[in-house]
Amino acid sequence: MKLSFVPLVALALFVTPNVGQSADKPAQKPAVESAAKKDLPKYLLQYRFREGEEIRAKVTHLATIETTIAGSTQKTEMTSYSTKLWRVVRVDPAGTMTFEHLVENVDMRNQMSGRQEVRYNSLTDSAAPLGYEDVAKSIGKVLSAVTISPSGNVLKREEKQVRSVADNSGSVLLPKLPDEPEPIGQVWSLPVEVNVALDDGASKAIQTRQRYELENVEGGVATIAVETQILTPVSNPKIRVQLIQRLSKGHIRFDLDAGRILSQRTDLDERVLGFSGGDSSMHYVARFTEELLPATPKTAAIK
Repeated sequence: MKLSFVPLVALALFVTPNVGQSADKPAQKPAVESAAKKDLPKYLLQYRFREGEEIRAKVTHLATIETTIAGSTQKTEMTSYSTKLWRVVRVDPAGTMTFEHLVENVDMRNQMSGRQEVRYNSLTDSAAPLGYEDVAKSIGKVLSAVTISPSGNVLKREEKQVRSVADNSGSVLLPKLPDEPEPIGQVWSLPVEVNVALDDGASKAIQTRQRYELENVEGGVATIAVETQILTPVSNPKIRVQLIQRLSKGHIRFDLDAGRILSQRTDLDERVLGFSGGDSSMHYVARFTEELLPATPKTAAIK
């Protein structure tokens, strides 16, 4: 079984899986806890984009994959930096927002055991090396047009680029927020359905969810814990190894007044045994971060 992770991780920056358009109902809590929460201050977390503005974020993805099959071990290290751009094209009186999603630039590196390092920087390289051709073609192009409610429910999504079969990143384009003001400690979730390949060539739908919890609010900034959870029981290591990139947890910092994410970070450290023979194993360690970049003021052109 030969594994190649370069296109998977590279293309993960540009595509996202199909996700539910509304959050699950918050998990039922004991009556005592609910009674205690009713007297706590509540906070409204809502996205607030302005028509015509451009929102940029620096995205960093670091990953190390160590795979052992039939006594042979291969280690792959991947580093990716990119600038994500959302162009807000419309905001209606009800607060419904439509934005275009693009990636302005990328700087990628892949180092595999026994092979020469492969690099691609869209700002300096005139041609992309093998494995990054599709990434290069997507730079600066509208990948999707998305319409959301203030709480992040996806009302409409139009894909502008062909979705890659390597779409196995597990990332959610926009974290779901509660529909109503909630106190610290409130939990909500967003369902995500993932299709995995079976040995007979068929596919199987695996139910997962993004679980969120409002942990703290300080200085107008909310801290939200986020974790990906697999709901469908999975005992087959051949299936679990396809889900390994999704098993991450971390935190989101959300600006209540500006109505947008200031930063987010998730970490992953997972190991799967026996996915390709009794002595096979995969150890996947990764970190994903995103930082909101300062807005670039628009100036009049000088003749």
